[in-house]
Amino acid sequence: MTDTPQGPAVGDIAPDFNAPVTGGGNVSLSALKGAPVVLFFYPRDDTPGCTKESIGFSHSLADFEAAGAKVYGISRDTMAKHDKFAAKHDLTVPLISDEAGDITEGFGVWVEKNMYGKKSMGIERATYLIAADGTVAQVWRKVKVPGHVEDVLEAVRAL
Repeated sequence: MTDTPQGPAVGDIAPDFNAPVTGGGNVSLSALKGAPVVLFFYPRDDTPGCTKESIGFSHSLADFEAAGAKVYGISRDTMAKHDKFAAKHDLTVPLISDEAGDITEGFGVWVEKNMYGKKSMGIERATYLIAADGTVAQVWRKVKVPGHVEDVLEAVRAL
């Protein structure tokens, strides 16, 4: 395991995926081509930082849509957990379930973490902005939640 996670860099074609999403059905990145897409990866449903981030994107969803962008949250939680999380916090941002880990590994956000000396694998909080042509326009790694939604919205508007 390297200290610098791999994943698509700015200018690379974002890896396609097809996965279940809250609200029913599946979503694929290739089907979203033609509009910018924000993918925010978060460790786990209903934890403090993840809840704040998901609520923040939900509260700003209309602003992202007005800028022409789609926004999705992604974790390895099950659809049942996503549905419960979304209902509990009135989330409007769609959540994608990556139970198998193919998406998180493809984007290089499944990393070794070290918490209080204990090493484990988990999702690094990260956000990818995918341009309308399917290339990575911007990447935020090791995201700190305060101010992040605003930074991403500014980047979408600048595309």
